[in-house]
Amino acid sequence: MKKYKICVYAISKNEEKFASEWAKSMSEADEIIVLDTGSTDNTVNILKDSGVCVYEKVFNPWRFDTARNYSLGLIPNDVDICVCVDLDELFEPGWRDKLENAWGEDTVRARYRYTWNFNDDGSEGSVFWIDKIHSRYGFHWENPVHEVLVYNGEKNYSTVYVEGMQLNHHADPEKSRAQYLPLLELAVNEDPDNDRNVHYLGREYMYRAEWDKCIEMLKHHLDMPTSLWKDERCASMRYIAKAYAQKGDKQESVCWLYRSIAEAPYLREPYADLALMLYEMDEWQGVIYFSEKALRIKERPRTYICEAYAWGSLPYDLLSLGYYYTGQYNKAIEAVEKAIDLSPNDERLISNRSIMEKSASSKKAQ
Repeated sequence: MKKYKICVYAISKNEEKFASEWAKSMSEADEIIVLDTGSTDNTVNILKDSGVCVYEKVFNPWRFDTARNYSLGLIPNDVDICVCVDLDELFEPGWRDKLENAWGEDTVRARYRYTWNFNDDGSEGSVFWIDKIHSRYGFHWENPVHEVLVYNGEKNYSTVYVEGMQLNHHADPEKSRAQYLPLLELAVNEDPDNDRNVHYLGREYMYRAEWDKCIEMLKHHLDMPTSLWKDERCASMRYIAKAYAQKGDKQESVCWLYRSIAEAPYLREPYADLALMLYEMDEWQGVIYFSEKALRIKERPRTYICEAYAWGSLPYDLLSLGYYYTGQYNKAIEAVEKAIDLSPNDERLISNRSIMEKSASSKKAQ
């Protein structure tokens, strides 16, 4: 196995609660470089005491791509592999060996498994694969927020999947997302033909419960000639459906959920969303049908269009309720047992099982 020179690089601001553990997690690299962008806590001192090379620079106005590109420029010229992470992200031990084993002479980028969040019981929530590991030359960052790596190098573009390499995100719930909306609006104003940014802006309006803006922006995303990725188009349709439901128009919501299934029938999420909507409408046969359709999809996608609830207990939970309210008590018990296997501490599911068992016993006694 060839040894490569590996550099971890990051930007930071007020990350003292993560800094020490983060430095340990990154210690398998040859060099660790952090660009601090204005911490007022003890982040810089903790990183320096941990052996991290720290630079300091404040950016005004703030843009993530500007800061990322500046930090990228701090990496020594003789580095082979650059690993971009944030301070609230931790690699599981042994990541370097896995990366070097996968990296080849023609490789310019690597993808690896990423856990975006964790459930209350410690189990994984949203999981997908990301690609913020790249060769030293030929890359730069674009977009004021939700920044992406863009390749304009001379080598043929070659990406590897690093099986077994795991990065875990432990977000700080106290940190504000307030800067995201104005930066996304800036991104769309700068490049109105960028369908990805239009989708993200519509999604941000959804997060902020600005339902009319959400619908308008996501319909615009679907009308864009460059909006071709079915997974993301499906997500826009699901978000439009959610916005209509929040506005009280459940029938319009259902229509958009049917469209989302037609757009990407290989994804679990639209089936799960429609099953949940039909549950709210007491349409129990539909709940059964679409829950079963969701559960027939066994392979979790590697893209970020992957919702934790669709791969957790929810589909089995909905299925159990559909069976229960159609009098199929034994099937309901079987389904709720599977839901409990995925969420063993959920008291509602445990209570539901007891109710279903009593109903099955009463029916049998008749």
